[in-house]
Amino acid sequence: MAKDREFEEFAIARTPQLYRSAYLLCGDRHGAEDLVQETLAKVYVKWGWRIDNPAAYAQTTLVRTFLSQRRRRSSHELPYADLPDSASVDPVAAADLRLELQEVLDGLAPLDRAVLVLRYSEDLSVAEVARRLGVTPGAVKNRSMRALERARERATR
Repeated sequence: MAKDREFEEFAIARTPQLYRSAYLLCGDRHGAEDLVQETLAKVYVKWGWRIDNPAAYAQTTLVRTFLSQRRRRSSHELPYADLPDSASVDPVAAADLRLELQEVLDGLAPLDRAVLVLRYSEDLSVAEVARRLGVTPGAVKNRSMRALERARERATR
């Protein structure tokens, strides 16, 4: 079917970018993979409908799915044992920086984290972040300012 083929091409093209955002939001590889998979499943259900910008729709769905998961009580469960990822060839300094950034993001509320990821990792405008999260531009600016302040405090500890 043409619909399935089109969606498959879209999913293959967008998965790396969705995964990057999901990893920054979730803080772990497995959670990010699950979040991307759930997002793509939701987008597939709506694929036959008119979607003006599928990439933006997928990104919005990803963030809203993440926020929805964090509101559930079971989202605070932690795995018993966290196995290390396979050996990487990243330089030690880059790995340390990535871990520090992840630790800082982990300490933020889910909505603050989503605002920072969309604004500074995805490089979206205040208006676009507001539209995707369903809040006002003023709320995005306020959350950005406060979340950055909290992030800086955590980073200097």
